[in-house]
Amino acid sequence: MISIEQLTVEFGGRRLLDNIGFLINPKDKIALVGRNGAGKSTLIKLIAGDEQPSHGSIIASPDLTVGYLPQHMIHNEGTTVMQETEKAFDHIIKLQNEIDRLTTLLTERPDYESEEYAQIIDKLSNSYEQMQIINSGNFYAEIEKTLLGLGFLRSDFDRPCSEFSGGWRMRIELAKILLQTPDILLLDEPTNHLDIESIQWLESFLATTASAILLVSHDKVFMDGVTNRTIEISLGRIYDYDVNYSKYLQLRQERHDQQVRAFENQQKMIQETEDFIDRFRSKATKAVQVQSRIKALNKIERLEVDLEDTSRLHLKFPPAPRSGAIPVEIENLSKVYDDHVVLDKIGMIINRGEKVAFVGKNGEGKSTLIKCILEEIPYTGVLKLGFNVKIGYFAQNQPSLLDENLTVFETVDAVAVGDIRTRLRDILGAFMFGGEASDKKVKVLSGGERSRLAMIRLLLEPVSLLILDEPTNHLDIPSKEVLKDAIKAYDGTAIIVSHDREFLDGLVTKVYEIGNKKIREHLGGIYEFLDKKKMENLNELG
Repeated sequence: MISIEQLTVEFGGRRLLDNIGFLINPKDKIALVGRNGAGKSTLIKLIAGDEQPSHGSIIASPDLTVGYLPQHMIHNEGTTVMQETEKAFDHIIKLQNEIDRLTTLLTERPDYESEEYAQIIDKLSNSYEQMQIINSGNFYAEIEKTLLGLGFLRSDFDRPCSEFSGGWRMRIELAKILLQTPDILLLDEPTNHLDIESIQWLESFLATTASAILLVSHDKVFMDGVTNRTIEISLGRIYDYDVNYSKYLQLRQERHDQQVRAFENQQKMIQETEDFIDRFRSKATKAVQVQSRIKALNKIERLEVDLEDTSRLHLKFPPAPRSGAIPVEIENLSKVYDDHVVLDKIGMIINRGEKVAFVGKNGEGKSTLIKCILEEIPYTGVLKLGFNVKIGYFAQNQPSLLDENLTVFETVDAVAVGDIRTRLRDILGAFMFGGEASDKKVKVLSGGERSRLAMIRLLLEPVSLLILDEPTNHLDIPSKEVLKDAIKAYDGTAIIVSHDREFLDGLVTKVYEIGNKKIREHLGGIYEFLDKKKMENLNELG
């Protein structure tokens, strides 16, 4: 279907991809993995035709159809959600319009015996045949099913796209791509803007679609549920595993251990050879041996290994200042925007030291409740914060709160206290600010980089109540694990809004489901909550 042959990509003298090659076959479902900056998005753009390689070629089957969802895109304006999604079926709509036009033409013409009339009948017959081949059925039902699956309400269908945030408009683009049923889907971080229910729907859809898939994701559970093959990019090369992500991790560790052993053996041999050359370079009796070893050394193909992969930073929050036994207590809280009721007489108690998740569909009130807790917006009812509660808040708009004139290092150095100051460079490296990146000014950082920097700042400040709103959106899997371990070891209280099941698993012991203006408490972890929801849904069906 697609053949990647001797593909090389160079940026500023650096080889991002080095003479790689592989095949994508029909029905392959591939997870593309690797460190941030390894070249995953670049490879997807190359296959989509948005970028060109420095060398090599990508050969696709004739008439191959491609659906490409990039991380960032320019969204169409001037259409409603339904009108925009209908564009997935433009070919069917055009064909139906042609059938309607030809049918009208036949009814208006009296020259039944003419050659022109016969030609119109032929065209109409061909159009009907094409429509049967497409087997369009009721594509509006497909549109509705897909939009609802991705979290839209029926009342959203006729709203202008311009009323929706970038994340929601990305869902519209995703719906269009899925409805086109292309031969291959190229998906770059498709879950970033989805809630848990939408991710589960997308996972089920992709697991059963006939399209081949190449996807980049930092959601382990999602990748395991969708893919059956894993391609890793590391140091410009690719490693192809015919297994899902979890099995790949086991095989990759074995491969990495072998690489490290081979690298260390080669380094030892090189050192011994160089020592011999240095020791006997000036001795005439050893001249032939010295020259022979110099030649041998020059011919060696030096092994490379990503040694950083073996490092795992263990980061701890500073001890939480002692707070009251109940950091957050809510009773009969309501929030109304104009005539729209978001929260209606809700109540909850969060005890000191608890780690809880806020879940629910986007737009159902999670962020509104957080703003109430932060006293950022007015509300009715009772909301009490416990004695000595100091809040550390990570918001999705956090990047705008950073001082643009400071460097990355200065930003974290300003809040760090105690022994952790000696490890700032290690911490920055764990969150992808290693080496020279720590000396960049905040003003030149991307949105994702600023979010990661704001997260590091929060990790260094002593607080008694952590509130994290989608903290994993811009983190790769190793960084997420560092953050998760830090929260688990944290002795304060944490409220986490997240759609990342793997991140929440083993981290939270209570789930608050926010929806239909109410809040429901579920004791237990995230998977117990999801299992219970399935049971509830089945009971409702009964």
